[in-house]
Amino acid sequence: MARRYWLIKSEPFKYAWDRFVADGRTHWDGVRNFEARNNLRAMQVGDLALFYHSNEGKAIVGVAKVVRAAYADPTADDGDWSVVDVAPLKPLAQPVTLETVKGDAKLAKMSLVRRSRLSVAPVEADEFTRVLALGETRLR
Repeated sequence: MARRYWLIKSEPFKYAWDRFVADGRTHWDGVRNFEARNNLRAMQVGDLALFYHSNEGKAIVGVAKVVRAAYADPTADDGDWSVVDVAPLKPLAQPVTLETVKGDAKLAKMSLVRRSRLSVAPVEADEFTRVLALGETRLR
C-alpha cells in the first residue's frame, strides 16, 4: 500500500512541536470526533503527518511519522476511541501559516481549509509536497 499523508493538530499550549521533539515520540490521544478517529484508524506505519499548531500560531510547523498503527486510546473513559504513535521527523524551515495555505490556489481544497475544525485529516500527496515547498523543507 502506498504511503498516505495526514494533518494532525495541536494547540501549542497543550502540546507544542518543541515538546514533541523533546519527547521523541508520543501517542496521539484525546480525539473525540468520529471522523478524526476513523482517520487515525486509517493511518499506517510509515505514513507522514503535517504537524499544525492550532489557535495560537495557526501554522504547519513540522512533519511527523506514524510509528505505530491505531490501538485503543488509554485516555478514553468510555467509547470506542483510538490513538496512533507518532515521532517527529523534521521541522519546517519556514512555518506555513493558515493564511498562506488559504491564499495558495494549489491548497484551496485542502482539508485544513475546507474542514477547519477536524483535528486529524487526510492530505493529498500534491498538497503535502506543496506545503513542504512553501516551508522550504526537503525530506530525504
